[in-house]
Amino acid sequence: MVQTPQFWENESLDALEGVRRELREIVHLLKEQRQNKKFVIDIEDEYTISKAPVNVVIQTTYKQRVIDYLAENSNNETLRKIQNFEQLTAADIQELERIFFEELGTIVSTACLAHDMGNPPFGHSGEKAIQAFFREGRGLALKPCVSAQMWEDLTHFEGNANAFRLLTHRFHGRRDGGFVMTYSTLASIVKYPYSSECAGKKGKFGFFCFEQEAFQRIADDLGMLRLSAEGEPLRYARHPLVYLVEAADDICYEIMDIEDAHKLRILSYGEASGLLLGFFSDESRKNILDRIEEEGITDNNEKIVYMRACAIGLLENECAKAFVQHEQEILAGTLQGSLIDHVAPLVRDAYRHCTEVSVQRIYNSKPVLDVELSGYKIMETLMDTLIEAATAPGKFHSEQLRKRFSSQYDINSDDFATRVMAVIDYISGMTDIFALDIYQKIQGISLPIV
Repeated sequence: MVQTPQFWENESLDALEGVRRELREIVHLLKEQRQNKKFVIDIEDEYTISKAPVNVVIQTTYKQRVIDYLAENSNNETLRKIQNFEQLTAADIQELERIFFEELGTIVSTACLAHDMGNPPFGHSGEKAIQAFFREGRGLALKPCVSAQMWEDLTHFEGNANAFRLLTHRFHGRRDGGFVMTYSTLASIVKYPYSSECAGKKGKFGFFCFEQEAFQRIADDLGMLRLSAEGEPLRYARHPLVYLVEAADDICYEIMDIEDAHKLRILSYGEASGLLLGFFSDESRKNILDRIEEEGITDNNEKIVYMRACAIGLLENECAKAFVQHEQEILAGTLQGSLIDHVAPLVRDAYRHCTEVSVQRIYNSKPVLDVELSGYKIMETLMDTLIEAATAPGKFHSEQLRKRFSSQYDINSDDFATRVMAVIDYISGMTDIFALDIYQKIQGISLPIV
């Protein structure tokens, strides 16, 4: 039947994928009949995207990618055994784990690079400014004009959810699918896999209402555990790789801040080195200090750099170990806390001590607070002015402001909610310097040099 033209007339790629999955689930039933027979599925997965304005053909099929990988690794004894249906040893299993972990590393490193893309200018201060505009500023008047879920999105604006939007949303004039990343990569950046209606006191969530359908499709296709019942606000258990992305983010965020605080003279050399060496046993500390002396390093900044590298390396290994040890809990969606909460007590306590010192001495230091205060005012002004351009499009000043928007932001849409999100997209996509530049121009503080 599948060899007849009639079968393929009304078939879609999604429907065929469903058939493939069903066949995969029942093939084990042939075990007694197949004996030593090999089954070859000769289905080409090269296809044309017919909805595109110009047909786009995926030139490299999955089959070809596998062939290429096997050719590049033809000397790998474990892969040779698999190809020849030979018995695998314990060493072969370890080799397969190494191969799979390398692939996981590619996904995690990509997710790490992408997950902060949605952060607005001035980081958490920028987030607070956007939230406050709608909660207590002039934006409060817009509540009757948008849906209840969108209002939750706006009043809990979150950089993580914005990153998912940035990577998946079809912006005006752009292709469908956003950055067209793999489902595993996209799921790995969603630290809080639930809607803003479940944000709670921490105000964290993973996707805006506009991208909820996309996230649900990704989560269901990947087999992520759904925690909410039908009709309840959408909520899932985390994708397992989220724990690794979170650990990498926490490690870099905390340890690099210690180094930066030393460079800025917020922390003395003694304080910074004490924090970084606190992750190690007495013997390991001695080895680190001996190595610094052997290398002839006398510059304190360079010493801190080496200690920082040692601390990050240790935390990486501890978190990887915790990930493997708690695999079943992670897969079941029952693991409590982050991976850092499950590392060796000495390492865990040293990390928590770094966090306490960072909150007391770094994040509330005068230079940091000055930037946050200035950033909040800049963001408040941008929100106030540009939201008015979206809500009162007929005004002359609004027309002039809308001309500043990039074409990908649909600020001229007939839909009110789309225009509001266009402002959020525009502002949250700015760098600190660009936000300052636009702020100065709007306020009439600076003019272009003629």
